[in-house]
Amino acid sequence: MLKDAKNGLKKVYFADGVHLTYGYQKGKCWSKETVYVQSGYGRKRVNVLGFLDAATYQVIPVMDRKEKYLNADSVCKGLKKIREQNQDVQQIYVILDNAAYQRCKKVEEAAKEYRIILVFLPPYSPNLNLIERFWKFLRNTLLSVYYYNSFDCFFDAVEIFICTAHIHYKDKLASPLSFHFQILDVRFCLN
Repeated sequence: MLKDAKNGLKKVYFADGVHLTYGYQKGKCWSKETVYVQSGYGRKRVNVLGFLDAATYQVIPVMDRKEKYLNADSVCKGLKKIREQNQDVQQIYVILDNAAYQRCKKVEEAAKEYRIILVFLPPYSPNLNLIERFWKFLRNTLLSVYYYNSFDCFFDAVEIFICTAHIHYKDKLASPLSFHFQILDVRFCLN
């Protein structure tokens, strides 16, 4: 399926949510003395449900300043956006984890309506979801090195990063978002 996505025969998206806190994000630097950095108040969060195109690294986000939670409606909005951007594509796959709001009747019905095939990952396998790697890249690139003087600035920076990372960071994303998955033989792990 992933090879077909790279060759343009299918579309494959990896989906997952992330909850980014407006506040101190652990950064690292070498210093002889303790360095104090400004930080926002860490009670507000940006909740994003992202759909990462496995071939192009473009992320289709579902995010809203007013939404406090991700739910089945968020997933349905994302599926609709995917279909709108890929009207001429016959086979679209969305790979999801087993979050309750993603694995429900409402989402299954929306997927059927938009002609999207849902593929659920095995439980406790975030390493198989490419968008988890994208979220890590976002945190390291955007959140741990900048101070945002308001929640609105923070929200805007996150939204712009998500929508343009596939353009500005394509070369840097190639390695973490590669299709190299380590497969372990369970027989040897249990001994």
